[in-house]
Amino acid sequence: MDNHLNRIEDRNGQKRCHHHNGWGSSSYSMQNPELVFKALDLKEGDFFLDIGCGSGDYALHASRIVGDKGTILAFDINWSIIERLRSEVERSSLGNINVMVRNATEPMPLMGGSIDVCLISTMLHIIGLNKRSRAMIEEVARVLKPGGRLAIIECKKGPSDFGPPEKMRISPEDIDELTANAGFTRSGLLDMGNNYLVQYMKDF
Repeated sequence: MDNHLNRIEDRNGQKRCHHHNGWGSSSYSMQNPELVFKALDLKEGDFFLDIGCGSGDYALHASRIVGDKGTILAFDINWSIIERLRSEVERSSLGNINVMVRNATEPMPLMGGSIDVCLISTMLHIIGLNKRSRAMIEEVARVLKPGGRLAIIECKKGPSDFGPPEKMRISPEDIDELTANAGFTRSGLLDMGNNYLVQYMKDF
C-alpha cells in the first residue's frame, strides 16, 4: 500500500479539536478511550480503518483488540506524524498495523467491502461539509462491508474556549445529512462531554 501515498494541505487558519499527546496530536485523551472502544465494539480479526489518525493512539489501542488475525490501516496527511507512528509500530513489533501518508478525500487503495469499522476522529470539521467530505464518505461506504460501521468523533457545536471556532463545528444532525445519500443509517450517539461519537451502519 505504500505505493499509493498522497498528501494534502490543511486550509489556513483551521484548528483541530485535538489535544497534544506526546509527539503527535490526538483527540484520544479528551475523553475516556474505554468508552469510545466500548461503543466501537471491535472484535478479534476485524479490519479497522483510522482516517486522519494523527499520532495513532486509536490505532495502537485497536491493535490490541483485533489481535494478530486483525488488520489496522491508519493514515494522515501529516508526513512527520506518520513517520513517528511508523517508528512506534516497528519498535513495538505491531505487525497488524499499516500506516501511510494519505489524502483522506481521495480514493483509497482498498478493495470494496473489506473494512469492518472506520473511525474519523475530529477531522471532519477541518474538511467542512462540502463536495470533498461527501466524496470521502462515499469512499468509506465503498470500502465498508455490508453492515460495517462508520464512527465519527467531533467537538460539540456551541461556543468553547478550546478546539475549532464555533462556525466550523458540526452537529450530529449535520453528519446525518452528509451520510444519508451514501447508504448509511445512524445506529448510535454517545455524549462524551466536550465531544460526541456518532455511529452509522452501512445499509445492506
